[in-house]
Amino acid sequence: MADSPGDLPTLPPAPTLPPLRVPIRRIGRRTFDFSRQVAVMAIVNRTPDSFFDQGATFALDRAVDAAVAAADAGADWVDIGGVPFKPGPELPWRDELDRVLPVVEALAERSDVVVSVDTFRADVAEATIRAGASVINDTTGLHDPRLADVVADSDATLVVTHSLAAPRRPHPRPRYDDVTREVVDFLRRRVDVALAHGVPDGRIVVDPGHDLNKTTRHSLELTRRFGDIAALGYPALAAVSNKDFVGETLGRDKPDRLAGSLAAATMSIMLGARIVRMHDVRASVDAVRMVEAVAGWRDPVREEHNLDLDPDPDGRRS
Repeated sequence: MADSPGDLPTLPPAPTLPPLRVPIRRIGRRTFDFSRQVAVMAIVNRTPDSFFDQGATFALDRAVDAAVAAADAGADWVDIGGVPFKPGPELPWRDELDRVLPVVEALAERSDVVVSVDTFRADVAEATIRAGASVINDTTGLHDPRLADVVADSDATLVVTHSLAAPRRPHPRPRYDDVTREVVDFLRRRVDVALAHGVPDGRIVVDPGHDLNKTTRHSLELTRRFGDIAALGYPALAAVSNKDFVGETLGRDKPDRLAGSLAAATMSIMLGARIVRMHDVRASVDAVRMVEAVAGWRDPVREEHNLDLDPDPDGRRS
């Protein structure tokens, strides 16, 4: 039925997604309603050998500037890391803490953005939570269960990620009979560990770990079946930005993976992802806000196109 003259069209209902156990979350100084909202997590690495930026933000001043700039560009979260996931030599935990702690302190002082720390170490987590971090992003799937104890004793949120190898150890030629089912089963077991250590449902996020001990075909299948990850009932994080599965799928080197990353993030969102971890903040924020608007979760910033305006007394358009 056509809209009556002067009426604005009504958007249809938003897509039906798997329900969340605790959709409304207070994380740090911000509140999220993940039943109708997607958070953009920016990335700042204080490492000389980071996967994508190859040390561009290793210097402290550059790391702080990048973190603040990400918040100013609209990021909801900023994820700060001091040790890359890829295999490499051991870095003492105090050295890791020296890398991330001053960035956490500076960002918490200058912005209300959610501050996240990418670490698998309980000591680093404890110190950075005291300094203002409100998320611990563990890419090792609670390899050290003490990390859950630290989070449980705070107000922080824990990201439980699927990976198979011990921290910073290789896992060549990973094999799965059904990668999505096995990832879901792993996440369910590790979430149970977090719950047993006292982390409540309302402070758990899950991440299938694109590319982490997985081939390109594995990561493509996880993206295609992301709804199975979301069906666990926890906000699901899609860390797809500039990953090798994007580059290998499209035949693109790291500087040319933005379009593919945005496509993978968008598909993940439409299948249930509620946080996307992205390098290009401005482009990612625009893409995510557009998806939210198309889904009916967000109003346009302004609405003028093709709306009739009353003519002035001389018959001209006002």
